[in-house]
Amino acid sequence: VQLQASGGGLAQAGGSLRLSCVVEGSISNINALGWYRQVPGKHRVFVAHITTGGLINYADAVKGRFTISRNSAKTTVSLQMDSLKPEDTAVYFCNADVQENGFLYDVWGQGTLVTVSS
Repeated sequence: VQLQASGGGLAQAGGSLRLSCVVEGSISNINALGWYRQVPGKHRVFVAHITTGGLINYADAVKGRFTISRNSAKTTVSLQMDSLKPEDTAVYFCNADVQENGFLYDVWGQGTLVTVSS
């Protein structure tokens, strides 16, 4: 499994951006697809995910402002980011939770920078 992220860029506070992530390879072992973000000097933190069964979770910091979705084939996951705040500035990473042969592991896409100006 490989993940190819796109989107991001520069937005003003209150604006919107959309991130997308395409799954390359088999999706059969993926338990969930989601997004994390990281600012320099800090740990990568959870933003949102959607499980194979359609269960969605958001970090408290983005609830009500970000919306995660996926296509019907479960090969693309998107993150619509509205009402952006300067504190949303970070590198965003697409993530897949994979379970294979009894092992659980993460697959990461390349990061995409989101910058929100005040």
